[in-house]
Amino acid sequence: MSYKIGLVGKPSVGKSSFFNAATMNDVPEGAYPFTTIDPSVGEAYVRVDCAAPDFEETCTPETGYCEDGTRFVPVKLVDVAGLIPGAHEGKGLGNQFLSDLNEADVLVHVVDFSGTTDIEGEPTEGHDPREDIAFLEEELDQWYLGILNKAVDKFENAYAGTEPAIEEYVADQMNAFGTNKDQVKQVVLALGLDLDPETWDAEDRLELAREMRIRTKPMVVAANKMDTPEAQANFEEITSDPEYEHLEIVPASAHAEKALKSADEKGVVDYTPGEADFDILADCSMEQKRGLERIRDFLDAFGETGVQSALETALFDELGVKAVFPGSSNGVVTDEGKVLRDCFLLPPEATTEDFAYFLHSDIGDGLLHGVDCRSKRQIGSSHHLEHRDVVEIVSTN
Repeated sequence: MSYKIGLVGKPSVGKSSFFNAATMNDVPEGAYPFTTIDPSVGEAYVRVDCAAPDFEETCTPETGYCEDGTRFVPVKLVDVAGLIPGAHEGKGLGNQFLSDLNEADVLVHVVDFSGTTDIEGEPTEGHDPREDIAFLEEELDQWYLGILNKAVDKFENAYAGTEPAIEEYVADQMNAFGTNKDQVKQVVLALGLDLDPETWDAEDRLELAREMRIRTKPMVVAANKMDTPEAQANFEEITSDPEYEHLEIVPASAHAEKALKSADEKGVVDYTPGEADFDILADCSMEQKRGLERIRDFLDAFGETGVQSALETALFDELGVKAVFPGSSNGVVTDEGKVLRDCFLLPPEATTEDFAYFLHSDIGDGLLHGVDCRSKRQIGSSHHLEHRDVVEIVSTN
């Protein structure tokens, strides 16, 4: 599992419920602040159309699973401690939250769109979800700004004539975010700023910090508790507001997803995660039937519970991740008779060589070329891979 998705948000918005629904773990859930103290890490899945049917085969996965031609590929999901205003100054569990956040490649911001929790996660009515969306972005921007200011201070305090360029200082301070000096320089110039921090005012610094945050910690908003009329009204208003066009907002009901998965495990329903419907298989009480029909109404309105969609939007749309299947000399069947036993998630610009090193450093060191198993065409080490490619790596090792 090469990618990690971080669940973020203020306390009591259903973040732990979302985590449990996605992973079927059993972390504590509660309508009070800081139910989550230490980060919980679990295995969730993202859907990929299996490549085996393209070869008239049935896959035999060793990681994840496949159901009706849909491959469920594992990813790490982290439910980090609840965030409150002032976290960048250490308030609440702020320091721990920001430290845990470093580990995530992309964020899913779980927001209570029903408006029943205030800005600090306390019960209320009529709270505007816009405040939650804004406060999290502002907290992260202030966190990045503090790191940027440290880089500028070091730059300004260096001996004259010996200091590296400012982009090197910024990249060094932000190395935990996986950035480098070339990327920093690109952002600075894209904002129309000079590579001289003495020309930056406070607004320039905040704009630079914000852009670095957007590029290194992309975010999707999961509009949770969408099975309530209040949430649906808020969703309609916010998604039609041009101010939020920069955000991917996915309607979701973690409660519905968890209920369906639990019922599926007990044999009450037949449900595939992310699907728009389910079948009731066993007798259940009138109360259970009413609950399931309410969930069905939600699925009819929104197409799915939104838990799968939020994870996949984060990984595939925001990060641009590609799923690649290792092939073999037999196309898709290994010498042991396994069919597409693995499916790996790679960066958007991944090449044949990157894939070889991903499989093993020795394979990368001995790389000769790759083979596109669909076309049987030889591909070079610098060839950029596409989503759902099936590739054989030919190596001396």
